Amino acid sequence: MPDYDARLVELYDIDNPDGPDHHYVRTLADEIGAQSIVDVGCGTGLLTVSLVRPGRRVVGVDPSTTMLTYAARRAGGDVVTWALGDSQAIAGGPFDLAVMSGNVAQHIPDPAWERTLSDIRSALRDGGALVFESRNPRVRAWTTWAGAEPTTRSTDHGPLREWMEVDEFQPGRVLLTAYNQFADTGELVIEKVTLEFREREQIERQLASAGFEVTHVWGDWSRTPFTDDSPLMVVEARRS
Repeated sequence: MPDYDARLVELYDIDNPDGPDHHYVRTLADEIGAQSIVDVGCGTGLLTVSLVRPGRRVVGVDPSTTMLTYAARRAGGDVVTWALGDSQAIAGGPFDLAVMSGNVAQHIPDPAWERTLSDIRSALRDGGALVFESRNPRVRAWTTWAGAEPTTRSTDHGPLREWMEVDEFQPGRVLLTAYNQFADTGELVIEKVTLEFREREQIERQLASAGFEVTHVWGDWSRTPFTDDSPLMVVEARRS
């Protein structure tokens, strides 16, 4: 697929700052005494570099050259091992913990998702942990993402005008089309992404088929038990 525009990658950490999700992952890593971690779909590496501890090995994997270039240049990026590709590019295991943050799980369609889970299991040690989040499809969050008027913000490349279109073209499968227009030049950058909204039962079934035992499904990053109206499913599983 086409790679991300480098000018938009520069804005990624502003739109997706360090927050309760990153705190949750760091806390979990410390709780289980993880000495080796792989961050699958690491993006700009904001979470990845924050997982580094003395004696801990951290690997970041992402299919975007632009994202990984940005990640490697950030403070702390020199002590992380970066790998270009999807889950098939994971190397250096076995790992104590595998992470998919930023709703990475929703960016991977079936059957690639099942293969991703299998690849991650192979990269984990016996009893190794996997954590990721996915939006609860019953809340239908995507219905609030479109329809707003375009917004404009200042960037290092001049004013940027942004708007979005959303299309649920199949049940639980949503196409996002993001429009990014640089006002000074009129250049329009269009990014399309398909998101998979999976039910909890489907996720647990796929994890079991891949050789995982689900240990927790939380409804938020504060470890509140999941209910049907929770916005998120924060899933913890162990290699069985």
